[in-house]
Amino acid sequence: MKVLHINQSDTAGGAAIAAYRLHQGLLQRHIDSKLLVGRKQTDDPKTAQVVRPKWIEDQLQRITCRAGFNYINHISSFAISKHSLFKAADIINFHNLHNSYFSYLAIPHLTAQKPAILTLHDMWSFTGHCTYSYDCTRWQIGCGKCPYPDTYPNIRRDATHWEWALKDWAYNRSNLTIVTPSHWLKEQAEASLLSRFSVHHIPYGINTDVYQPIDSELCRKALNIPLNKKVLLFSAVKLTDSRKGGDLLIKALEQLPKALKQGCVLLTLGGSSQQLTAAADISIIDLGYVNSDRLKSIAYSAADLFIFPTRADNLPLVLQESMACGTPMVSFDIGGVSDLVRPGITGYLAQPENIDSFCQGIVDLLEDDKKRQVMGNNCRHIALEEYTLELQAKRYQDLYQQVLSRENTNL
Repeated sequence: MKVLHINQSDTAGGAAIAAYRLHQGLLQRHIDSKLLVGRKQTDDPKTAQVVRPKWIEDQLQRITCRAGFNYINHISSFAISKHSLFKAADIINFHNLHNSYFSYLAIPHLTAQKPAILTLHDMWSFTGHCTYSYDCTRWQIGCGKCPYPDTYPNIRRDATHWEWALKDWAYNRSNLTIVTPSHWLKEQAEASLLSRFSVHHIPYGINTDVYQPIDSELCRKALNIPLNKKVLLFSAVKLTDSRKGGDLLIKALEQLPKALKQGCVLLTLGGSSQQLTAAADISIIDLGYVNSDRLKSIAYSAADLFIFPTRADNLPLVLQESMACGTPMVSFDIGGVSDLVRPGITGYLAQPENIDSFCQGIVDLLEDDKKRQVMGNNCRHIALEEYTLELQAKRYQDLYQQVLSRENTNL
């Protein structure tokens, strides 16, 4: 079986990391897996970059973006069918189709030649422009009158009804099977224009040999964290990203009891923590953006709690990584977060946007060492039972075989 993954990148962003991990899991099962990406950042010989006529597509973008349409300027997507990796593949696995490298209008052309899986990493594939719709449900009725035109990817004018209609047109002529990593996203897809296809739930997989609990004291010494302090961990590429709730984190830190903050250290991964330092009276150790899986495992293992005040998410990789390292979590009950943060079992789920509830979760768990220990053991057990890379790869392999068998029957 030869599988070709089409994605925006091989390492940049959560969807890229998730797809690359799947690629590695398939290789471990001796499946011929390759990637064709918009931006190649590794030296993996099994990865190639989409060839684009950049000047032409940039000129087209001036017109399409002004009209309120994102990405349909990428006419090079139609030429993917001529690529040697595409020709050699038995089945295609689309991943993140936004991020300035692919036109969804090419999906009918490509799937007419090869059966395809579309793995959703957010809501974009069935909305008029956004990756997350928050409280808006207009994607169920055709979009238009968009309440959030500035959310990623932003639009210059509201053409969301027409983009929704174009996606509907494309899917009506496509041969796809849908996969969602979270139960929440499966429910959204089944209520959307993708409901015409079969929708399957396959969670992300994680290498539990790489992400595993490491002795906390050793990890704290390695990161120069005082051993007598409780450690909170927060991760976000950009603290200013509203979706990731950086502003909510600041409010929560401000509300924590002063005595508790004095006994804590906040460990941060990702964007600059200067705003946190200025806003909250708490010691901060900023590790910056970390690529190393080993260093991330050390950070998770050094932490007593992973705090994640997200406003919208599918199946956050950082929560899965925290779980695999045996670190309990505090987050909001939104999207697919509840698949991982299970109240009283692996962490605490606060009411969405409720800072008091979020703070209460932090306080409750920090003050109960025994509860955290039990939750940490639960986290590791669930990661091994439900989220191993081997299990994910096997589920995809079974689905690929099912789709290919159906295609051969229909020939």
